[in-house]
Parts: sequence; C-alpha cells; structure tokens
Amino acid sequence: MKVILREDIDNLGKSGELVTVKDGFGRNFLLPRKKAVLASEQNMRQLEHEKSVQTARNAKLKGAADEQAKKLGNVKVTIKRKVGEQDKLFGSVTVLDIAEALASQGQQVDRRQLHLAEPIKSLGSYDVELRLHREVTAKIKVDVVAE
Repeated sequence: MKVILREDIDNLGKSGELVTVKDGFGRNFLLPRKKAVLASEQNMRQLEHEKSVQTARNAKLKGAADEQAKKLGNVKVTIKRKVGEQDKLFGSVTVLDIAEALASQGQQVDRRQLHLAEPIKSLGSYDVELRLHREVTAKIKVDVVAE
C-alpha cells in the first residue's frame, strides 16, 4: 500500500514523503490516526500544493529573519549585577535577563531564540547566539558589569 505521510514517523519517513507500507499497518494504524493518506492522484496534487505554500512561507520567514539579524548585528547589551569575591555574581544572568535588556532597548526578541550554553556567573563580555530562523543566526554582545 502506498501512502503519503502527514507527519514524521520514526523508522518510516518524514512528513510529505510517499512510502510503501504493509496493508495492515496502513489500514489499522496510519489511516485511522490521520498520520497518512492514500497515495491517490488528488492527494498527490494536494501534497504538491501544500509543499509550495510551505516553501513560500519559509522564504518569507527567512527574509524577515535576515532583516532582523542585520538590525541585531551591532547591538550591545549591558547588564549590571551585584558581585562578591573574585568577581562572582550573586545569582546569574540568564536568557530571560538578556531578553528583558533587549526589550528595554526596543528590540523584541523571544527568549527561546537566545542560545546560552549555561547561565553567566561572572563579570565580563560574552557573545550570545540568537537563532532567528533555522538557517539564520545573529550574535549579540552582552557585557556583565558590577553594580
């Protein structure tokens, strides 16, 4: 039985792929749960249309992410924190703190787009990666200074 997958399925394929499965698996699992549709001519045309719409949407989102990356390319954020001995911070600087600092400068960024391997726990200057799109990243400079 040939089916078109509507979502990613482990060990079978990705969404939108045409795959051949055993009749029982398709009839008893994939089709009733709406994880796949039969590979008819009409469904193939529908799939191609959905792919073209998705491609256009991704191109538009990538263009918007490129523009935002250019704006954020030279942004510098300064965060003031209380420090103890050996320039260790009381607490830490997290992506939420960085997102709030960016918002105070007028740059609206979702905190889930900021990528910080671990929270910042000492004074200094850090480069923080901002993932705006699957293919577009920007780096912003974060300075942590003593209060």
